[in-house]
Amino acid sequence: MKTWNAKKGEIVPQWWIVDASEKKLGRMATELAKVLSGAHRPTYTPHVDTGDFIVVINAEKITLTGAKTEQKKYYRHSRFFGSLKEKSAKEMINDKPTEVVLKAVQGMLPKSKLGRQMLTKLKIFAGPDHQHQAQNPKSLEIR
Repeated sequence: MKTWNAKKGEIVPQWWIVDASEKKLGRMATELAKVLSGAHRPTYTPHVDTGDFIVVINAEKITLTGAKTEQKKYYRHSRFFGSLKEKSAKEMINDKPTEVVLKAVQGMLPKSKLGRQMLTKLKIFAGPDHQHQAQNPKSLEIR
């Protein structure tokens, strides 16, 4: 018996749409990372990008549990002395709701070229409108 491995051209990706309104950020991000990496398929191969495309809408309506809206901090630094900036999760959701979802999913993907390639298949929109109707995305239910 031989182990079957997926090749680059053999996998046909699907398009999924996720409505993020009233969803928990962490639970949604784990499911999105699983679909982006292809771990939900029986043909999953760790070294090949076997994942699907995901369109996330209503990212501005995402929820965080507990006191994370006030206590969770997002940091950025330009590598100049004294340039460390921080924002709370509440401020980030108000300013850049797509960044909150992107950073959550990015932290759950591999830190390699393959992980960066998987992340390009994630399309996030703050409101209910998106530009990928032509791909006919199927609804992906996340609890």
